[in-house]
Amino acid sequence: MATAHDKLVGPVPARIIDAARPIVTPRDGRVADFNVAAWLQLPGLSDLPVSLTLSYRDGDRRREVPVDHGRLNGHGKILLSGIARLPVRLKLEDVQVRLKSAVQVYSLIVEELFVQAVEQVEGDSRHALA
Repeated sequence: MATAHDKLVGPVPARIIDAARPIVTPRDGRVADFNVAAWLQLPGLSDLPVSLTLSYRDGDRRREVPVDHGRLNGHGKILLSGIARLPVRLKLEDVQVRLKSAVQVYSLIVEELFVQAVEQVEGDSRHALA
């Protein structure tokens, strides 16, 4: 998308972020993977391409990774889901689910939002539903 507008879908609670157990990969270094799913409705819009991203703070640096992209159906609804791989050098903080589109989105209904760490701290199975 040439000029992307973005809108906050929802913040990820700190307890969900803290439940993530980062793993070390040869290519990306330390990463935390999250399962993300969002059922969204954008009233008045249809057939619009959109992208779901996770933005986060790693120390003093703001980062963003893609989750999924697709087109709104004729009723302005879409399900976007995927695994977000967040490279982490210092500390994972202020994680937000965001929606990007080529046009300004004025109305966004979050029907359901799910975020869960793929690898969790031993014995932790917390997840977020909003």
